Amino acid sequence: MIIQFNTDKNINGTEEFTASYIAQIEGELSKYSNQITRIEVHLSDEDGNNNGLNAMRCMIEARVEGRQPIAVTDQADTLDEAVSGAIDKLTTSLNTIMGRLSNH
Repeated sequence: MIIQFNTDKNINGTEEFTASYIAQIEGELSKYSNQITRIEVHLSDEDGNNNGLNAMRCMIEARVEGRQPIAVTDQADTLDEAVSGAIDKLTTSLNTIMGRLSNH
């Protein structure tokens, strides 16, 4: 499972910055690591440096082997909350889709 990070100009996406998020994604999605070929994470600050509410946005797209990509988005006050929210949404989507596949 390859994890790729993309950030907008308002977020400094260094390796140190993304390391904890990569570990969180790998941990939460470990049960699907054989089915997921790639994950793209897009982080953005929707209002620049104005510190508005729900300004941080995380969009995660998972490429699942033999399926259409699954994309989820979450907005929150902090990047940590946005990433956690998007991971939760992706996990729910994967549970639903993989559950349907195993029932057939």
